[in-house]
Amino acid sequence: MNPAVSETIDASQFDEYGLLKDTQAWSEALARDIARDISVGTLTDAHWRIIHTLRDHYTRSGTPPVMHRVCQDAGIERRTVNDLFGYCLNAWRVAGLPNPGEEATSYLGNM
Repeated sequence: MNPAVSETIDASQFDEYGLLKDTQAWSEALARDIARDISVGTLTDAHWRIIHTLRDHYTRSGTPPVMHRVCQDAGIERRTVNDLFGYCLNAWRVAGLPNPGEEATSYLGNM
């Protein structure tokens, strides 16, 4: 499910891929709502490690992080991201990061 069509989330905050337009609008409460709406479920410590690692990298560099580096920094095996989020684009959504561009969005959605 795309969080942009959720009843509990303001659709105007998201683009057509369900990615937050303004990273400053993100909060942990919003992350929990997005996770619920896209069927990720309850966020565990492992989820939060990935979410915070994604946000930290993006805040520092302003660029999409390479997922294997995120996993390494979070101390989580790469395949665990898919187990936790379904695929990488969902992790990006829950972390409240903006659209990284068409090529990266396609890449994240196929992982």
